[in-house]
Amino acid sequence: MPLVHISLRTGKTQAHRQAIFDSVYRAMRETFNVPEDDQFMTITQHEGADFRYGASYLGVARSDELVFIQITANNTRTVEQKKMLFGRTAELLGESPGIRPEDVFVSLVEVEKENWSRGNGLAQYA
Repeated sequence: MPLVHISLRTGKTQAHRQAIFDSVYRAMRETFNVPEDDQFMTITQHEGADFRYGASYLGVARSDELVFIQITANNTRTVEQKKMLFGRTAELLGESPGIRPEDVFVSLVEVEKENWSRGNGLAQYA
């Protein structure tokens, strides 16, 4: 049951933002076996002065179209599943809404199952 925070520069249309949601969710469904309707995602837009990145860090040529995607999920996936998630996310975002792979930055934060409360003050996975 991942929680996804997406950050990008301001100015993208609603359709563009919805395409990001759809592509990230599809990538998680295909690679992380995320259940249907398990969609807990936000997008935050930032003015240029509030959005900083290394334009060529590790030899990747990033642009102002960069999208930061932070996924918090249970620590139950293999390294291979993580690699598949990263690759599939970049691939699907390239298809829709048309983001270059160089501009897809994904961070995975893994937590123990008991560290979630999905409502009603309960630890549903503990």
